[in-house]
Amino acid sequence: MRRSLDSKVQQSALTTAAACLVAIASLASGACGKGGAGGGDAGSTGLPSGATSVSDLKPAPTITPDKADKSDKSEKPETPTPDIRTGPLSFSPIAKHADKSVVTINTLGEEVEASPFSRRRRSHVLKGLGTGFVVEKDGVVLTNNHVIEGADQITVKLSDEREFQARIVGRDASTDIAVLKIEAKELVPLSLGDSEGIEVGDWVVAIGNPFGLSHTVSAGIISAKGRTREDVPLDPSGYYDFLQTDASINPGNSGGPLLNMKSEVVGINTAIRGGGAQGIGFAIPINMVKLLLPMLMRDGHVTRSALGVRIRDVRELSPDDRAALKLVDDKGAPLVQNGAVIEFVAPGGPADRAGLSPGDVILAFEGTNIERGTQLQWVASTYGVGKQATVRVAREGKRFEVKVTLGQLADPPAKPHGGALPPGFGPPPR
Repeated sequence: MRRSLDSKVQQSALTTAAACLVAIASLASGACGKGGAGGGDAGSTGLPSGATSVSDLKPAPTITPDKADKSDKSEKPETPTPDIRTGPLSFSPIAKHADKSVVTINTLGEEVEASPFSRRRRSHVLKGLGTGFVVEKDGVVLTNNHVIEGADQITVKLSDEREFQARIVGRDASTDIAVLKIEAKELVPLSLGDSEGIEVGDWVVAIGNPFGLSHTVSAGIISAKGRTREDVPLDPSGYYDFLQTDASINPGNSGGPLLNMKSEVVGINTAIRGGGAQGIGFAIPINMVKLLLPMLMRDGHVTRSALGVRIRDVRELSPDDRAALKLVDDKGAPLVQNGAVIEFVAPGGPADRAGLSPGDVILAFEGTNIERGTQLQWVASTYGVGKQATVRVAREGKRFEVKVTLGQLADPPAKPHGGALPPGFGPPPR
C-alpha cells in the first residue's frame, strides 16, 4: 500500500496521439492533430457548424461610489450569530452501529525478481493489510483497489472473527475503488450517505485497522473538500476529488469507512500525507463511489467516455496567454476566470467532429459549470459513451453551445507491480 493508507513526439503517429491524449484526451485515435493554445482554428471568430450563439463575453460590472447604496452608512448591519451545532457527547453509538460492518482485509501475493548477475529468479511473499466495509447483506464489500492490487489471495475477517476467502467483483484503479464478494449471508451493511451534503467543519468518524490494530476508532472533522491530484501526489491519470480529514488515519486504515454523525458512509479512507497520523488524511467521496458501483457490480470495470481533448485550467494561464485567447478585455478586465482551455484536439474525435479547437474554453458541460479541468475530466468520463452532451464554449469573446457525441476513453497503460510510489506515500509494514 502506498502511504495511501496502507501505501513530442515519437516516430509513429499513432504513438504520438497516445502520448498527447491523457485523461479525458486519451482516445484511441490517429496522429496528433490540432495543438498548441491559440493554434489551429482558435484564431477564427467563426463558430462551429451547428453551434448556438449564447452571448458575447463581458467583464463583471464594477460598482462605483455614485452607484453604491445611498442608505445611511451610520447604521452598521448586525452580524448574524453563527449557527453552531453542538458536537456529540460521545461517538460510541456511531462506533457500535458501524463496527459489525467493518472488516479486516489480509492479502498474500508473490513478487518475482531476477538477479542481474546469476539470472536466477527469486520469489518473495508479499503480505498486505487493509480495511473494508459491508455494503450489501449477501457479502458485498467495498475497499480500495490498492489494498488488493497484485494479491493472489484475499481473506476477509468479520468483526465476529469469521474468515472468508474473497473474490474480486470489480475494480477501478483510476479511482482506487474495489468491490469484493464473500460467501456470507445476513451481514449488516452500512448506509451510503451524501458526500456533497457534508460540510467543512462537520464531525466525522474513521474506523479501520491501523498497523493491524483491528477496529480502531478515531474522530475528527472535515478539514477541506475537493482535494485533487495536485494536492495528493498519487497516480496522475487518476480521478480525485478527496475529502480531507484530521481524523487519525494510518497504514491499515485504507478502504475503511469515513462516517458522518448518522453513521452513514461519506467517504472511503484512502491516503495520508507526510507519513503517519499527521492530521492530514484523504477519503474518496462516497458519491463518486455510488456513481461507479453499479457498473463495477455489473461489468467488473468502468467504461469511460471522452471528449477527445487535452486541457488545462484557465486559472493556470499566463497574462499573455489570456490576452492572446481574448479572455480579458482591452483594459485587462477578465472575461473568463474559470473553465478548461483546450490545448489539443484529437483528429476525428468527438470534439473535432463538433468543431472545437485549441484555445476554446469549455465553460459548462451538460448544464454543469466547469471550474477546473479535473471537474470536466470527471463529468465527461462518467457521462456515457455514445451519449450527446451540450457543451458551452468561449471563443474570442463569444460564447456558444455545441452538441458533442462522446467517444470511449482508452484504458491507461497497466503499471508494473511494485512500481515506485510518489514521495510521501509508501507501503504498509510487511
